[in-house]
Amino acid sequence: MSTIAFYAPMKPPDDPVPSGDRTMARALLTALEGAALGDVRLASRLRSRDGVGDAAAQERIFEAAEREIELLSAGPRPDLWLTYHTYYKAPDLLGPRLSRQWGIPYAVIEGTRASSRLQGPYARFAKAAETACDAANIIFYLTEYDREALERDRVPNQRLARLRPFLAAETLPPWQPRPWSDTFRLLACAMFRPGDKLASYEMLAEALALVQSQAWSLNIVGDGPARGKVEALFSRFADRTTFVGALDQDGVASQFREGDLLAWPGVGEAFGMVYLEAQAQGCPVLAEDRPGVRDVVRDGGWLVPANDPPAYAKAIDMLAIDIDGRMAAGRRGRDRIAVEHLLPAARATLAAELSPLLAERRR
Repeated sequence: MSTIAFYAPMKPPDDPVPSGDRTMARALLTALEGAALGDVRLASRLRSRDGVGDAAAQERIFEAAEREIELLSAGPRPDLWLTYHTYYKAPDLLGPRLSRQWGIPYAVIEGTRASSRLQGPYARFAKAAETACDAANIIFYLTEYDREALERDRVPNQRLARLRPFLAAETLPPWQPRPWSDTFRLLACAMFRPGDKLASYEMLAEALALVQSQAWSLNIVGDGPARGKVEALFSRFADRTTFVGALDQDGVASQFREGDLLAWPGVGEAFGMVYLEAQAQGCPVLAEDRPGVRDVVRDGGWLVPANDPPAYAKAIDMLAIDIDGRMAAGRRGRDRIAVEHLLPAARATLAAELSPLLAERRR
C-alpha cells in the first residue's frame, strides 16, 4: 500500500484554534483517506508562519526546519509528499528537500506565488515559497487568481490542476425553508483577529451606518483577541446586534439555516470557507468582488465593488426587500455546493491526479 505524507505548514489540521486553513486541511485529509490512494499520515506539525515579516523569526523557523528534516530523514520513506498551502508567509521548508532526498513525487495544494514579495521583509520566505512551487510535480490551484500566477511561472513538465474548495461532507441535508421573520437577519462569521478579519468587520460596520432600512438585525459569530475592537465597531448598533460567540460546526450551520444573508466583505480572503458553509445551508451571500471570493460566490450571492461601503449598503437595502431573490439565490448556491464543493467531487479530482504519480513511483 502506498503512503502519502501530508503537511500543512501554516497550521496543522489538529491545531486547537479554528480557522479556514484548519478547516480545509481537515477536509483534505478526509478526502484523501476516502480516495483509495493509500495510507495518509501527518508528516509534521512544524508551523512555518511568520505573520509580520520578522527576519529573526524567519531564521528561527529555518533552523527548526533543518532539525525537522534531520528527524524525518531517519524515519520511513513515504511514496508521495503532499503539502497544503505554501506561500510567502508560510512556505514549505520540508517537502521539497525531503522529496528530492527520497526520490519521491512532490505535490502541492494551494501553492501560491508572490513575486512582489521577493524584495522586502518577506524576501527570504517568498523565495522559499517559489522554490516549493518550482519543485512540485503537480500544483492544485483553488482559485483562478492563483492559476494565472502559477501558469505564468510554471516550470517545464509541471502539471496544474483545478481543485475547487470543498466542505467535508458527502451530501447536504434536506432543504429547509427559512423560518419567517419580519426582520432582515444578517450574519457575520469570522474570528476576531487583527488584520484582514478586523478590516472586514470595519468595512461592514461602515456600510451598516449607511443602510436606510430599519428592519434589520445582525448576529456576529466568532471570538478572538480583537473582540474589544469588534464590539466597539458595532456599539452604535447595540440594539440590533447580538454577539453569539464562537460556535462549533453544528452551531454555525444552525445560524446559517436561520439567517437571511451572510454579510461578509471578505477582505484578504483566499476564497473564504465561510461562503461555502453559508451556501450549503441555503443562506445567500453578500461579499466584495475580490479574487478568490468570486470563485466561490457565483450563483449563491452578490458581489459589490471592493472598498465601497455605500455600494455595500445599497445592496443590503435592496436585498432587505427582495425576499424572492434571496430565496432563489439560496437555492442556486446550495445546488452548486452539492455538485462542485463536497467530498465526492474533491475525491474524484485528487484520485485522478495523484494516482498516476503513485503508479509511477511503484514501477
